[in-house]
Amino acid sequence: MATDDIRSFTGNWTTTGSRTFMDLGPGHQASIFELRGSMLLSGKQRVNPGFQSQAIGFTDTTTGMQAHSVWTDEHGDKVFSEWSGEGIGPGQLIEGKFTGGTGRYAGISGEYSFKWQRLGAIEGEDLAGRVVGLKGWARLGSPGTVAPTNAGGQK
Repeated sequence: MATDDIRSFTGNWTTTGSRTFMDLGPGHQASIFELRGSMLLSGKQRVNPGFQSQAIGFTDTTTGMQAHSVWTDEHGDKVFSEWSGEGIGPGQLIEGKFTGGTGRYAGISGEYSFKWQRLGAIEGEDLAGRVVGLKGWARLGSPGTVAPTNAGGQK
């Protein structure tokens, strides 16, 4: 695979996990969440056809959402990213920025976005969902190569 090519992708991502809420007063709530699932990417030059994914994050109704994600391919190589958005509620835009990787993904840069869609009713702390509109781009370059971006940064 050539380095420094921009690789556009779209995809599907189905997750299960949990979240815990804390009431901080009228109209103010915070939560932590953990998600795991499978991701399939499409596109002529996608980074890889599929990954196992894991994410952990924090949401606050006044400051938004921050999270970290790890995508692991069939060889154990990993892609790391950060997310930000207003929350992980249905239909809210979430933006991600690649922050590095291991193995063939060392030096990866790029960004992606998606919206969350809950699957079924939330029972207790259980959470199940999928993302819609997953799209982005990645550059597989040498370690230290970073593309300019503002996605996934502070809001």
